[in-house]
Parts: sequence; C-alpha cells; structure tokens
Amino acid sequence: MKITVDFEECLKDSPRFRATIEEVEGDVCELESKLDKLVKLCIGMIDAGKAYNAANKQFVNGIRELAQQSTKDEVIESSLTKFAESLQEMINYHTILFDQAQRSIKTQLQTFVKDDLRKFKEAKKQFDKVSEEKEAALIKNAQAPRNKQHEVEEATNILTATRKCFRHIVLDYVLQINVLQSKRRSEILKSMLSFMYAHLTFFHQGYDLFSELQPLMKLLGGQLDQLVVDAAKEKRDMEQKHSTIQQKDFSNDDTKLEYNVDADNGIAMEGYLFKRASNAFKTWNRRWFSIQNNQLVYQKKFKDNPTVVVEDLRLCTVKHCEDIERRFCFEVVSPTKSCMMQADSEKLRQAWIKAVQNSIATAFRDKGDDGEKLDRKSSTSTGSLDSGGEPKERSLKGESALQKVLAIPGNACCCDCGQPDPRWASINLGITLCIQCSGIHRSLGVHFSKVRSLTLDTWEPELLKLMCELGNGVINQIYEARREELGARKPQPGDPRHEVEAYIKAKYVDRRFVRRPSDEELRNKVVSLSKQEKRLSSSSEHLPPRPPPPTPKLRPGSNVSGQSVKSADSGIQNSADGSREMLANTPSNNSLADAEAAESPPMAMPATLPPPSPCKEVVFYEPKEYSPGLQLYWASCARSLPDMAEALAHGAEVNWVNTEDDKRTPLIMAVQGGSLVTCEFLLQNAANVNQQDAQGRGPLHHATMLGHTGQVCLFLKRGANQNAADIDEKTPLTIAVEAANADIVTLLRLAKMNEEMREAEGPYSQSGDETYQDIFQDFTHMASNDPDKLNRYQQYDPQRP
Repeated sequence: MKITVDFEECLKDSPRFRATIEEVEGDVCELESKLDKLVKLCIGMIDAGKAYNAANKQFVNGIRELAQQSTKDEVIESSLTKFAESLQEMINYHTILFDQAQRSIKTQLQTFVKDDLRKFKEAKKQFDKVSEEKEAALIKNAQAPRNKQHEVEEATNILTATRKCFRHIVLDYVLQINVLQSKRRSEILKSMLSFMYAHLTFFHQGYDLFSELQPLMKLLGGQLDQLVVDAAKEKRDMEQKHSTIQQKDFSNDDTKLEYNVDADNGIAMEGYLFKRASNAFKTWNRRWFSIQNNQLVYQKKFKDNPTVVVEDLRLCTVKHCEDIERRFCFEVVSPTKSCMMQADSEKLRQAWIKAVQNSIATAFRDKGDDGEKLDRKSSTSTGSLDSGGEPKERSLKGESALQKVLAIPGNACCCDCGQPDPRWASINLGITLCIQCSGIHRSLGVHFSKVRSLTLDTWEPELLKLMCELGNGVINQIYEARREELGARKPQPGDPRHEVEAYIKAKYVDRRFVRRPSDEELRNKVVSLSKQEKRLSSSSEHLPPRPPPPTPKLRPGSNVSGQSVKSADSGIQNSADGSREMLANTPSNNSLADAEAAESPPMAMPATLPPPSPCKEVVFYEPKEYSPGLQLYWASCARSLPDMAEALAHGAEVNWVNTEDDKRTPLIMAVQGGSLVTCEFLLQNAANVNQQDAQGRGPLHHATMLGHTGQVCLFLKRGANQNAADIDEKTPLTIAVEAANADIVTLLRLAKMNEEMREAEGPYSQSGDETYQDIFQDFTHMASNDPDKLNRYQQYDPQRP
C-alpha cells in the first residue's frame, strides 16, 4: 500500500497528519517483519538447495561409477557417461540459481532493511523527540505570567526556536517517509524480478541442454525396444536349451560332465582332480587341472595364476597307481618329480591318462624347431599362464559466442572427427568439438584439454578473442602435420567411440602426428619471431606508446658485418658472431616515430616526457642452444599464437625460464609484447602467474611498470599475488602509485580490499564484493573491446620523486 504524506499538512501538525503518521509507522513495522521473514525463508531455501545439490552430486557420481563398471558394454558406458555429464551441468545451473537467489533476495532485501528502514527509524526518533520538545515549549509559553516580562520573552523565544526545529525535522521525516514508500516498490520488484529471471535462465539452460541430448535419448529408445525383443528371444533359447539338457541321461557318460576340450585355445583336457601334496602329511586337495600347450597346470581358485606341474610333457610318462589305498589314481612322472592324482571315476582316469599320452605324442609330432617357445594361450577356465596381459583401454554464452567462434574458417566442423555444427570447445587448444569428442577430451585431463560449452557457459571477452585467433585450421596444421605421411586415418562422424578416442590420444597426448623441426628450422623460427617486435605498433591490439629505446650496443669484441643496418625499417643490428638483435625501432628515424604516432590514438600528453621504462629492453641474444621453450619465449613477445601453440606441441615448458635473460618466462615476455590474448593463452595452458624473474618481478610487476591495465586486471583475476615485492622491496601498488597510474592503483586497491573483506567474512564467504566484480568486469570488457581508453603514456620511473 502506498501512503503519501503531504508536506503542507505536516507543517500544520493536524490530527489528520498524526493519524497518517501513525498509519505509516504501523505499515513500515509490518513491512520490516514481512521482509525479515522472507529473507529467513530464502536462507532456508538456499540451504535446502545446497543439500539437494550435494545429494544430487553423489547420485551423479554413482552413475559415473556404474559407467566405469560397465566398460565391457560400450553402449551403457557411453550413454551413462553422457547422462552424468548432463546431470552435472544441471547441478551447476542449480548452483548458479541459488547464488542468484542469495544475491537478489537475501542480500538485496537485507540491504534495504538495514539501510532504508534504519534511516526511517532514526528519523522517527528525532521526530518524536522534537514533538515532545514543541509540546513542552507550548505549555511553558502558555503558563508564562503576564506581569513577568522576562519570563514571557524567554518562553516566546524557546517556542519560536522549537517551532523552527520542529518544522525542519518534520519536513525531513515526511521526505524520508515518501522516499521509503517509493523505494520499497522498486526494491521489492527489482529483487523478485531478478529472482524470476534467474529461474527463466535456469529452465532455458536446462531446455537447451536436454535438447542437445534428445537425439541420443531417441536413439537409445529405439535401441532399447530392440534390446527388449532380443532379450526375450535369448530367454526363450536358454529355456529351450535348459529343457533339452535336463532331459539327457548322463549316468553312463559322466566324463562329458567332468571335463572339457577347447582346441582353439590349446586345451586338450581340463577338469577337477584330487592332488596329493608333497609334504610330510601327504594330504589330498581338489584342484582344477588342465593340459594345454604341452604343459600340465592347475589352479586353486579362478583368480589364481595357474601353477605349472610339468613344463614339458615330452619328458614325462603316465601310469596307473594300484598300490595305494585310494581308487582311480594315476601318476605323471618327470625327470625331476612325480605328481599323484585321483579322478572321480575309472572312466575319468582313463580319459586323463589317454589325454596325457595324446598330448605327449602331439608335442613330439608338432615340435619342429627346438628354439621355438611354447605359445601359452589363455582360456576362460584357467586364464593366462603369463603374469597377466595389459589391461584393456578405457574406452560469451549463447548464440553470440557460438556465432563468433564458428565464423572462424574450419571451426564449423569438429576439429577431430568433422561432425558439423559443433557446440563445445577446448579453450587451451582453441578448437571446436562435437559432444562425443568433447567427452573424450574431458577424460584426457585439464592438463591436456579444457572443455567448455559454446552455448551453456559464459565466455569472457579475452577468452573469446583467444578462440577467434586460433581455430581448427591452425591447430590441425600443427597436430596433424604428419598424419597423411604416417597413413593414419582421421575419424569420421559416426565412427565407434573407441576409434575416435584412440585417435585423439595419439594426436594430443602422444603427439604422434606433430612434425618435429630440425635444429636449423628451429633456429630460423626463433630468429624470425625475434624480429617481429618492430611490427607490434601496427597490430590489431593497440599498445600504449613507448619512449624510444637507447641505441643498441654490441657485445665487446664483436664486429659489425656488412648486413648490420640496411634501413630504419629493420630496426635490427647484427654482429658477425650473431651476438644480439634489437627488437625495437632505432631512435634515429624520425619519420618512423611519426608513423607510429599516427597509428596510435590521440591522447593527452604530459608537459615533460617521462624517462624510458625501467623494464629491461626486449633484446635478442644468440642463445647457447635453440629449444621449443625459446620459441615459445619469443613467440609470446611477438604475439604469435600459432607459433606459441606449435612450441607447446613440440614439448615446450609453459613456465620455461630464460637463464640468459634475467630468468624471464614466456608470460613475462607476453606482458612485454602487450597482448592480452597472448597472456590468456599462456594462463589457460597452466602458466604460473606468480613466477618471478631475476629481479624478483612477476608478470603483475611488469604489467604495472608498462601501464598495461588490461593485463593487470587479467592477472588479478587469475590469482596474482599483489603483495609480492621485488629486490627493491617494491610491490605493484607501490610502483603504480609512483607512476601515477590511477586505473591500476584503483584495480590493485580494490583487489586488496576485496581480499581483506573475504578474510574477514571467513572461509564460507562469497566470491567477492559485487562492486569489485562489476568494476573488474568493466575493465575486462574495455581491455578486450576498447583498449585505447586504457592507454597510459606514463610508465614507472624509479627516479621520479
């Protein structure tokens, strides 16, 4: 109910005004009670939702365990795995829904109650107090005697002052009432509308997820009908076979029940026999014996490895044993030992003796080469005679992100099997995948492939740009360079899962199809990448203008060849011994500097130019040896993602340290190159965001020194330690303050404040302050979509006062 109090009416302080005030106060008190109740109910709902998610997660784990147990049935395993993945996605959506409920209902309404209703209560206290003071002043003024002029004047003055104070307080109170009545509508509706949109998003995501799963479910439904029919047919066949066997008379043919012959697996005879132990007690034990591959073996239990009694039956003899108390006994004698055994009947004893004699004869007849080893094949009854074989191998969210990624040439089909219209992606490889290949990539582990949905997940702008700069065509040129040469067949849509899985493992885990460069090719690649720094100013990503570097110097004792400097465009000096090459433009060419200034956006320049950045110049030295790590190092500086991906495919360590260049890493060189996407690519491939160089400076230090605000924002989001100090005991915040870079100072201080707030709230606090998240999101979008706004000419200068 909306109650508006008139400002003119409040000055009269009429009974109608007092009645209105009383009605408003009662309404606000009831509103506070209802809001408190709603917040408590929301908390209970969220707690129940978390408990539901926990139980649902255990249920999904149970489905995964059942799928792992069903490895022999590929249909069950693959189907249950896909179902578990889909249900896990729904759990994630539930978690997002409960988080939104906490933000929209609990947090927002609690803030309204604590802030706005508290202000109303404080205004009410002041109004009640001044009302009492006005009433007392009126009474005192009325009681003042006529003949005491000084008391009359005093009472009149007090009444006048009290009326002025009352007028001021009552107007503020009425204003607070009207503002509260107006705001309550917007706050409540805003909170509930946000909550309802969260539900809309939740059900929309669930619909999209199961729409993708529906074709598989329909296919399984059709297969299930056929499986029911096949199961009924198999049941009838088994019942018929059971009835047929039950009608047979085995009383005179017990040998058929007691032993079996499996010629395909080399088994000539198998069945139970009693064996006399060789110990002092001469005990008899029942064991499962078999004659296979010219050997006599037995096992106690099915899982036990068979024990070989006789290695080579050609050296043995078999005979009846009638001189012992037990019946149906026979003995197999070898040059080193003898084995006494007992059958269950005379027919079985004769069958075993005949089987041994036949095996001896067969071994002599078939043994053509004395050096040939016995082929020990396994059977279903005895298992392998070897120690055991190798175990069987186990087998921007929404349409905008999808359209941007699929628009890249080659991305319209799955990178590994060619399935059209993929809906998944590997973000550290930069490729698109179909749902089957994405599941196989997940099984490889995140150190090989990180899978995201192009339609269900939220895509950060720098990650979206990373996907658009790589793509299936670029990656397949690297990871399938030798596929045709090796004659490997690339999977096609509809191929069995185990074939696709074997191909993907060979491609990304074993890297079987990657072409290894020769030493000369690697050297040329590294030198070529080291020369690309001069072209950074014309790149698609704008960098802050840099002061010209000092004139390059050669190492002592080196001679400059005739190819030292041919033009200002090269910007490189080469010594005869290849000592080093400068990657920045030479300062002597004013026209080139003018061209760079023309390409850069206009910005306000300081009255006096600051000194050059203290960050070490990007200089190429002839290394002691060339390696994929060095290629990754220079490719990161040159902002060449295909060359970086190629270096990683060749085995480059993402945290490779250049001991000849202040122990810098590829991530630090990516900061020098100024590319946000290059940094994101390295971080997605497990680059250490806190690894320091010889000066004790990590990537966050270097990004702060160079004024690269977008990179600072990225590193803080990825967990960079902003409290780390270099060898000069300076933290990134200290450097940003000295450089007067307001944007970076703001980001660092916000991150520090957010970290302190989380620590104060305890281990169960939320991900961070909402304002902090909004500001960082703004900086992220600006760094990716409009980097010119973040450009800062000022760079850190340690000599600046």
